[in-house]
Amino acid sequence: MTTAFYPGSFDPMTHGHLDVLVQALNVADTVIVAIGIHPGKVPMFTFEERAELIRASLAEALPDKAGHVSVVSFDKLVVDAARANGAGLLIRGLRDGTDLDYEMQMAGMNRQMAPDIQTVFLPAGTASRPITATLVRQIAAMGGDVSAFVPAAVLKALNNKLKR
Repeated sequence: MTTAFYPGSFDPMTHGHLDVLVQALNVADTVIVAIGIHPGKVPMFTFEERAELIRASLAEALPDKAGHVSVVSFDKLVVDAARANGAGLLIRGLRDGTDLDYEMQMAGMNRQMAPDIQTVFLPAGTASRPITATLVRQIAAMGGDVSAFVPAAVLKALNNKLKR
């Protein structure tokens, strides 16, 4: 049974994240979505809120696969967190060449530290390539419509958080 580890901030979950998660479920039996917790950063959504939004987004997109995904938090090296959760694959989404350059460096470093964990790059779909959680937060905070960039549950949570 293949277990994949998909790390990120997921603040908030976007269509891009969901696209990569769906692809990850095509290459692994189970996927652990790992929300990175950084003490110096103040996220828009708490870990619990992000975990629920990930679950709700997946349940809407692929209800038959929801049981194949779990959500955890981590605050250490991603390879250590992946190993601690029994994952042999590390999932990384790619939007463009800039992502590839950065992710190749990370994959090389991770392979040196954990040769037993294989990095798998999954390309973002054309529609989700420009989407970043940072831009979604900024657009939403400025009153813009982000409905094209996030699942319905996330849109509702953003609107509630921003009191719209």
